[in-house]
Amino acid sequence: MSRKASDNVEYTLRSLSNLMGEKRRRQADGSAGSGAAAGERSLIAAESCSSLNSAASGGELERAARRQFQQDETPGFVYVVSVFSALGGFLFGYDTGVVSGALLLLKRELNLDALWQELLVSSTVGAAALSALAGGVLNGLCGRRPCILLASGLFTAGSGVLAAARDKETLLAGRVVVGLGIGVASMTVPVYIAEVAPPHLRGRLVTINTLFITGGQFFASVVDGIFSYLAKDGWRYMLGLSAVPAVIQFLGFLFLPESPRWLIQKGQTQRARRILSQMRGNQAIDEEYDSIKNNIEEEEKEVGAAGPVICRMLTYPPTRRALIVGCGLQMFQQLSGINTVMYYSATILQMSGVEDDRLAIWLAALTAFINFIFTLVGVWLVERMGRRKLTLGSLTGTAVALIILASGFLLSAQVSPRITLNPTDPSHQNSTCTKYSYCNGCMLDPDCGLCYKLNKSSVVESSCIPVDEHSTMKAAWGRCSNESIFKKEDLFWAYNFCPTPYSWTALLGLILYLVFFAPGMGPMPWTVNSEIYPLWARSTGNACSSGVNWVFNVLVSLTFLHTAEYLTYYGAFFLYAGFAALGLVFIYGCLPETKGKKLEEIESLFENRLCTCGMSDSDEGRYIEYIRVKGSNYHLSDNDASDVE
Repeated sequence: MSRKASDNVEYTLRSLSNLMGEKRRRQADGSAGSGAAAGERSLIAAESCSSLNSAASGGELERAARRQFQQDETPGFVYVVSVFSALGGFLFGYDTGVVSGALLLLKRELNLDALWQELLVSSTVGAAALSALAGGVLNGLCGRRPCILLASGLFTAGSGVLAAARDKETLLAGRVVVGLGIGVASMTVPVYIAEVAPPHLRGRLVTINTLFITGGQFFASVVDGIFSYLAKDGWRYMLGLSAVPAVIQFLGFLFLPESPRWLIQKGQTQRARRILSQMRGNQAIDEEYDSIKNNIEEEEKEVGAAGPVICRMLTYPPTRRALIVGCGLQMFQQLSGINTVMYYSATILQMSGVEDDRLAIWLAALTAFINFIFTLVGVWLVERMGRRKLTLGSLTGTAVALIILASGFLLSAQVSPRITLNPTDPSHQNSTCTKYSYCNGCMLDPDCGLCYKLNKSSVVESSCIPVDEHSTMKAAWGRCSNESIFKKEDLFWAYNFCPTPYSWTALLGLILYLVFFAPGMGPMPWTVNSEIYPLWARSTGNACSSGVNWVFNVLVSLTFLHTAEYLTYYGAFFLYAGFAALGLVFIYGCLPETKGKKLEEIESLFENRLCTCGMSDSDEGRYIEYIRVKGSNYHLSDNDASDVE
């Protein structure tokens, strides 16, 4: 129902009481004998009569109505549906996070070079990008529930392939299958939760999906740490365990309902009413049902059936602006480097000077735990601060943390150990490794490593030597060419990192990054995208924005190791900080506040020019909606109107 239409709606005492719930209706009936005049003033429950009768302004009525409405209990069924849906987010997080620790073991057991490491990470992301785009069509044709079942099946199949893999090619195939499941889940789950959630809980429940994503990443890092102690094949358990939650979700969704909004769109109105009643409990559903139904009918009249949905979205200004905002949010989420941090956290810690694989994996688990905890903070803040303020504050802190992280690597580079020995290659082949004077230059060359001794905390007798072509864990020749012997002689081999006393700065930078990123920029792009599109464009809009997310995810994850090689480690993170600053400008100008608004009302936020959607939010954030009760008019704020209407 449009806002213009709702402005003229008259509410009787009976319909308002119905909307307040059965409990307050019984209380109002009990006080009906106190007189006709008192009855007309009893808009809410009996216990609020005295406060309402003495109210000096509409503002007091607004607050009382708000308190009484929020006493309606949301049925537990809504939370059950949301949790089973968010298992898709858990699988998303697990399968993207587990690769961080698994890579350290895989590159040793399967002798993976930098290109194959990037392929195993980015193949999942690339497959997710393709399936997210296809997921929009599938959601529109088949519904939300079948798509979630499909994603669960793909997760299960991919986990089996990964656990049984015997070579890197099979691993690559398994990562692709898992990526297909991730893409479908990433664009379906937020939409499904948003469509079944009550308006006053929608932001919080959609954010739970991101909480499950970060929970999956943390759980994956703990699994990485546990199985890193196995002498061989620990990565098989790491990659294969995701089959368990996938099977649980599949079995659960065999008994869970379809989205009522999708059913209404397809004409299955009786089934939609029954499901909506399950989701709302003792709250009356007539107003919400009529609002959804009328909104669908109006949209069908406006857009007709001409052309594909994406073409209609691009030619209709409000949806075109919403699509730009949604895709922009997802793009800057990735360009600010989050999945570089999550996919390569253990590798980044090794780059900073953490030598032991297991220590790097457990420190990566610590960063994943920080991510999880501060996503909980985001769940608490989203309905208090609103989407816009939370996103702006989060991205500002993210940019600062990236600068700190880059500065830590820059500091380490400034005190990089000097190369003191230049042994001759016994094969007399020319090597680029001999030209480096400092460890930092040697580490940026993927063909070289550092062989050295320690005198207390000082690096001595250091030489830059070509790495063995079959394993990065030893040199091609010289003192560090035999792993068992050089450890007995107190020699150390460093590949991909330089010994430095400043390795703690990378850990500090990663923690600060996640403290700021997790509450806002982590969940908000998904939450906002689940809200800003009208029903006819919701599946396609979320598919496009998810596709953009995964495309930029591929670009960042596929290029990180090479970007660090050519721009240096600190240069790569300064680059991500610059992207975060650009995103801050975009969000400030273009993102409106959607807190507390019905899905059917949000379209009006994009009626103005794109660059004014965000900056004019303070002017548009409140509108007056009149409720007429036997001749008395009161006004509600937009937030309360969306709940009490």
